[in-house]
Amino acid sequence: MKKLWMFAALCAAFAASHAYARNTVDTYSVDVALQSEPGKVSDDIALYFAGQPHPAVKKTLGQFSTNKKTNAFGKSDEAACQHVFLSAVAELQEHARKEGGNAIINIKSNYKNELRESATEFTCGAGAMIAGVALVGDVVTLKGGK
Repeated sequence: MKKLWMFAALCAAFAASHAYARNTVDTYSVDVALQSEPGKVSDDIALYFAGQPHPAVKKTLGQFSTNKKTNAFGKSDEAACQHVFLSAVAELQEHARKEGGNAIINIKSNYKNELRESATEFTCGAGAMIAGVALVGDVVTLKGGK
């Protein structure tokens, strides 16, 4: 009988743990996120999201991707997603600096390898504990750029 109770308790615990597992995928504003934590994203590397016009490309230095995660515990999905988006953008900018570029163009969301092109929104997956953003973009040197 004791084993039956232990088995029942184990099953209840297992079922409860799955009730808290969630992965809500949503889109959020690029502009709002870029302004959410002033100073986190530098202005030395220009950012152009998919479809945004930019000066002519002088040199293409490669396509780079990033897949960032952050602790979402106790945060709203929007706050966690904005924070991790900024981390992903900062990582792309660091790639550009290392490669000698002055801009990242054609930035797209790539959440779970599903490309989404938008000049105004990014895709983020948020759960009870973790939020994640994946981006891909082309590091370039623009003519007349910074």
